[in-house]
Amino acid sequence: MPIIITHGWPGSIIEQMKVIDPLTNPTAYGGKPEDAFDVVIPSLPGYGFSGKPTAPGWDPARIARAWIVLMKRLGYTRYVAQGGDWGNCVTELMALQAPAGLLAISTNMAATVPADIDKAALAGAPPPPNLSPDELHAYDQLAFFYKHGLGYAIEMANHPQTLYAIADSPIGLAAWILDHDIRSYELITRVFDGKTEGLSRDDILDNITLYWLTNTAVSSARLYWEYKGGFFDVRNVTLPVAVSVFPDEIYAAPKSWAEKAYPNLIFYNRHPKGGHFAAWEQPEFFVSDLRASFRPLR
Repeated sequence: MPIIITHGWPGSIIEQMKVIDPLTNPTAYGGKPEDAFDVVIPSLPGYGFSGKPTAPGWDPARIARAWIVLMKRLGYTRYVAQGGDWGNCVTELMALQAPAGLLAISTNMAATVPADIDKAALAGAPPPPNLSPDELHAYDQLAFFYKHGLGYAIEMANHPQTLYAIADSPIGLAAWILDHDIRSYELITRVFDGKTEGLSRDDILDNITLYWLTNTAVSSARLYWEYKGGFFDVRNVTLPVAVSVFPDEIYAAPKSWAEKAYPNLIFYNRHPKGGHFAAWEQPEFFVSDLRASFRPLR
């Protein structure tokens, strides 16, 4: 089964390198031959080895259209799509465009937050009454992110070109990339303190180096300027959707919200560990979920 997997910011195709072999060669990793995928992992425009847009208009909806054309040109008539961060946005917009051949999507950063919940969290208001424990936890995560973690996105959405300094200093670039969300920052701190979990020092430095050598610090930031929607807003996707939840994501989507956001929810799984960079940090969980999610559609 063909699958197109889309990364986000401050990630890159480096995020997905660990899942390529398990997805394409499942028998070597405890899977069955029929679990195999053809894997397509493009760089977002302005990221990595993709070209840098020279004019406005390369927003997530246009990228979604480009990915649909890409899969068609590759000769795939039946395929699935997966994404997290910007990758989720692009993948959900692919689903809304409903191209012939796109069977279902999977996300590890689901957009499920009800409008009233999102509004309250953004305003720093007390949580609404009658939330379940999972919903309250998600609300607290969102409120914390909106208050303490959204600064990078606001800057890139308003003045991405002002960030030229991070294209002039590898230390500045590293600092900007590493300070994304608090849980990822804590994980990276532990890694550089010598603890082994999820990522390695080389993983982290490889990703930063890709941004540095391709000079995409500023061009990648422009995607925030292009996009005019919310990060976690419900988009009314009706295509079959699979949701993987990792506890240290920006927010852990409750099943109750996922069921409302995705009326055709075909898979939901909560993992005991992992965060924003799921395929990178926890490739075994990531691969297992993709196999289970899409097996009925083969």
